[in-house]
Amino acid sequence: MLNLLTLTVATLSLAAGGAAAQAAPPAPDARNEFVPHDSGTLAKDTHGAKASKIAPTKTEAAMKFIVVDKDKGPVKGVVISLTAPNGGNYYTDETDAEGYAEVLVPVGQKYDVTYLSLGRRDIAATVSVADEPKQSIKLTLRYKRLALPPPFVLSGVNFDTAKATIRPESFAQLDIVVDFMTRKKSARVEISGHTDNAGKPKANKTLSEKRAQACRDYIVSKGVDRTRLTAVGYGDERPIAPNDTDEGRQKNRRIEAKEM
Repeated sequence: MLNLLTLTVATLSLAAGGAAAQAAPPAPDARNEFVPHDSGTLAKDTHGAKASKIAPTKTEAAMKFIVVDKDKGPVKGVVISLTAPNGGNYYTDETDAEGYAEVLVPVGQKYDVTYLSLGRRDIAATVSVADEPKQSIKLTLRYKRLALPPPFVLSGVNFDTAKATIRPESFAQLDIVVDFMTRKKSARVEISGHTDNAGKPKANKTLSEKRAQACRDYIVSKGVDRTRLTAVGYGDERPIAPNDTDEGRQKNRRIEAKEM
């Protein structure tokens, strides 16, 4: 299972015209952008455990990623996201045993490069893709392993009072988990229900479990395999705020999602 990973940039190579790019070390607290330099390195033949399935076109560049851990080598199971200024998102499949993944993106755009994570979006770097045809771009990304992130609180998931009936306005938040699990097919997620301390602890735990199960059922209804999801209820055992105010109790009544 992958821990939370922080991306840093190693190198980038452009096949089009024989150009290439070398990433400079990022300045403190600054976004790291790839800057082109002259080089003869080619990227079009780059592939992972299997041959590449994509080819650049007049309007799309082939982005080819190698993800490595400096101590352990290639990192498997990472989904890389590229976001354009207009909000368009492009995703790789999970990196293979050689740390390789690929995706086609429109040319003439600057992209934020991130890794797909549940409820987080940490920009690792940016890369500008020239408005030119037939570009193959290779990026080597270094990962630093950190502790697992805290559970993702699904703010806005609401239920009928004292029931496990999900209100329709909650579906957009649950769809974040659906999208994550659809794109990262190896991911397993725990859905947990939590309550405030009003009422009897046993009843709270039962209600929280039923609510977690209802959320799991919704995610499964969207095509996610049930075996990839665990639903648990913790009742009032894990507060994130004091229970002595209405605001604190509201924060404690929540659904969380955590990648396992």
